[in-house]
Amino acid sequence: MNSINNEIELEIKSFLVSETDEEGMIKFANDEFCEFSEYSLEELIGQNHNIVRHPDMPAKTFQDLWDTIKSGKRWKGFVKNKSKTGKFYWVYATVYPYTSCDGSKGYISCRRKASRDEIEKYSNIYKQMK
Repeated sequence: MNSINNEIELEIKSFLVSETDEEGMIKFANDEFCEFSEYSLEELIGQNHNIVRHPDMPAKTFQDLWDTIKSGKRWKGFVKNKSKTGKFYWVYATVYPYTSCDGSKGYISCRRKASRDEIEKYSNIYKQMK
């Protein structure tokens, strides 16, 4: 984990995973998600996933995410997240809806490092959307 000013840069091999219920409440987060978000697993469980939402992210992006996954489709996109201490990190996220054997529904989000070009591109797009 490299830190540039207030940015935490993911490693090329980083793979952050979290699971939420239908309401976006965190049920699971892997060690790398905890590391980059700077929260312990105990602090994350039961919290709404927006605990890591950076204020620079346009609401329209998350509306699109929720509309997509609630319709049963997979969502992909670039997201700027904030850590517990106010740092930020960019990810390329894929969110999958699923239904458990018991019939309960939820979402799994997998994230990887976003490239500098992708970060610059989406940072500019999101600024224009605000």
